[in-house]
Amino acid sequence: MKKVVLAYSGGLDTSVCIPLLREHYGYDEVIAVTVDVGQPEEDLMEARARAEKLSDSFVLVDAKRDFVYNYIFPLIKANGMYEGYVLGTAIARPLIARHVLAVADREGADAVAHGCTGKGNDQLRFDAVFRTSSLKLIAPVRELGLTREEEKRYAAEHGIAFESDKRWSVDENIWSRSIEGSELEDPGVSPPESAFRWTAAIAPDTPDILKIGFEHGVPVSINDEVRDGVALIKDLNAIGGKHGIGRTDMIEDRVLGYKAREVYEHPAATILLDAHRDIERLVLTRNELRFKDMVDRTWSELVYQGLVMDPLFDALNAFIDKTQERVTGYVYVKLDKGVARVIGRESPYALYTKEVSFDVKGEQSIAEGYSMYHGLQSRLAAMKRRRY
Repeated sequence: MKKVVLAYSGGLDTSVCIPLLREHYGYDEVIAVTVDVGQPEEDLMEARARAEKLSDSFVLVDAKRDFVYNYIFPLIKANGMYEGYVLGTAIARPLIARHVLAVADREGADAVAHGCTGKGNDQLRFDAVFRTSSLKLIAPVRELGLTREEEKRYAAEHGIAFESDKRWSVDENIWSRSIEGSELEDPGVSPPESAFRWTAAIAPDTPDILKIGFEHGVPVSINDEVRDGVALIKDLNAIGGKHGIGRTDMIEDRVLGYKAREVYEHPAATILLDAHRDIERLVLTRNELRFKDMVDRTWSELVYQGLVMDPLFDALNAFIDKTQERVTGYVYVKLDKGVARVIGRESPYALYTKEVSFDVKGEQSIAEGYSMYHGLQSRLAAMKRRRY
């Protein structure tokens, strides 16, 4: 008996994959695996109901804590961003693929499959992890070159029902929500307010001021109340979303070279990344910050490309973890009318010195010796240019 394990979201792409894996690829048993990384409960229930009808068996993996502690927290320490994108979908895909492989191994499957198209980034993120195993990899939508309309017709022929009024393709986890497709594929069209779910269009007149506590680069508390990582992110999504924090509308360079219009919501990510970058500036040296900026960019590019199994990724994490030993303290963030603004910070490891104050008496004249040689070559070059 040929057995395949499918990374299953419950959407159109992965739902049509189930009959395709039987009819076009000859698999006798299709196991659908949904990995819970913070999707809405109604989406998980819909995925379960549809998979139990279509597949031979359904597995739901609760990976929220794994996602937060082993993926999102390292992302915060690395200030994970790609061209202004907070790496929400990208950071989740390798985790999902890893859990799908674990189910495939447990079930003694012959193959693993996903429903990605041949135009996006997700195919690469799943493929890279799946190909670390010896299992056959199948991507029906990509391999058969199916369009969205062809998938809809195929679904209708096989009794797979979907709401006809869903305008956009939405991917949601605890860290971010992406909205794409339909009229949003036109970069000149403004997203309608109905596209957003996490962030309010009209923010309250009274701002909120949050005290975010960090230990070794990881957020641990809000307003001095220690929180579990999952609860902390959920709470910040709710608080920040109320103030309209965390909307991104951008043109993104995909790995394959396409430019794509992407719309995101990510309140907690906006607050925590801004706060983390700020406390790093307080406690890390100029040399550490300059070098870490290069490391963070490389780290983010590897995540975006789905190459988290690359040995370089482990090496970058080792460096980043070393820098986070002193990233402990508090950051005060004001949330007001769509803007999260840092208004204060404190740390026992702060490199800030009061000697910088204009009101502190000191031997200012000793700086003249440094000033005499500062930019010497630049000054000499400028003087010689003026001779001609």
